[in-house]
Amino acid sequence: MKQKHSAAGKLRRFFIPLTIILLGTLIALFIPWSAWSLSSQPHPAQSYEEAVQRIESLQADHQSVMNPVCTAQFMTHGQKVKDAIVLVHGYTNCPTEFVPLGKQFYDLGYNVLIAPLPHHGLANRMNDEQGQLSAKELAAYTDNVVDIAQGLGNQVTILGYSGGGVVTAWAAQNRADVDTAVVMSPAFGYLAIPTPLTAPVMNVVLASPDVFVWWEPELQSKSGFAYTYPRYSKHALAQILRFGFSVQLNAWLRPPSARRIFVVTNANDDSVNNALTAKVAQSWRKHDAQVTTYEFPVGLKLPHDLIDANKPDGNTEFVDQKLIDLITK
Repeated sequence: MKQKHSAAGKLRRFFIPLTIILLGTLIALFIPWSAWSLSSQPHPAQSYEEAVQRIESLQADHQSVMNPVCTAQFMTHGQKVKDAIVLVHGYTNCPTEFVPLGKQFYDLGYNVLIAPLPHHGLANRMNDEQGQLSAKELAAYTDNVVDIAQGLGNQVTILGYSGGGVVTAWAAQNRADVDTAVVMSPAFGYLAIPTPLTAPVMNVVLASPDVFVWWEPELQSKSGFAYTYPRYSKHALAQILRFGFSVQLNAWLRPPSARRIFVVTNANDDSVNNALTAKVAQSWRKHDAQVTTYEFPVGLKLPHDLIDANKPDGNTEFVDQKLIDLITK
């Protein structure tokens, strides 16, 4: 009898710690790793001339390996003006997709900056460098473009979609010198991942070797356009999620810094999780922030990429006008 009790005791001493370890690991998987470690480090340009110097530095960066249409685009009236706008493209695209909308804002009197996201716009569409994209780089990129815009306009607007939408949300949360933020179809989560599993999937992907996947497996390297990447990096997508979790956690804790925020979604979006976007907007509103939401109706059958005029199923003329109306009226 004593031997049986002794064996049972040994089993309990083995399984109880093991159970605790397993439960702890499971709980840890549902916590977004390192999302708290990101912070804004603003260094705003003190003059128009300083802003131009910083833009020239952006344009010269990796110039020899960049697709010429993907370097930083700058539309200027030659001096600091009332309004400046920063336009932020989506993951695996580049600044050229925002040029038509940028020209419309330029015609309205804005100085316009469209800078490539880190590791984007390379002439080699099959590069692996995009897999190096990190949430820390995205935070630094956001601060940099907002800093530059301070020298371009008395009032600063930032507008981005998808990965660029998360950049815009970060700016809205952290930068009090942003007058208007237009957060469009932000990638806080992906429809391919059930909402409750977003954090654990992100953590597992970041802890695993990177994998590159074709956007269009049937076309492989022929998919997309001459300025886009035909593959995506799972690490890069997970880093965008990590960046987004930082926004979500901070939005829950404290009010956003931007004066006004527009949250724009697409009811026909087949890529990003609009429910998570709605939660961020709700968090901001709980802090009495000035948040306006707008959703493009499903009947328009718009693609995830609302901006690129080369998308055959898009309606950029309608979308651009709506965005202009939201910002200027």
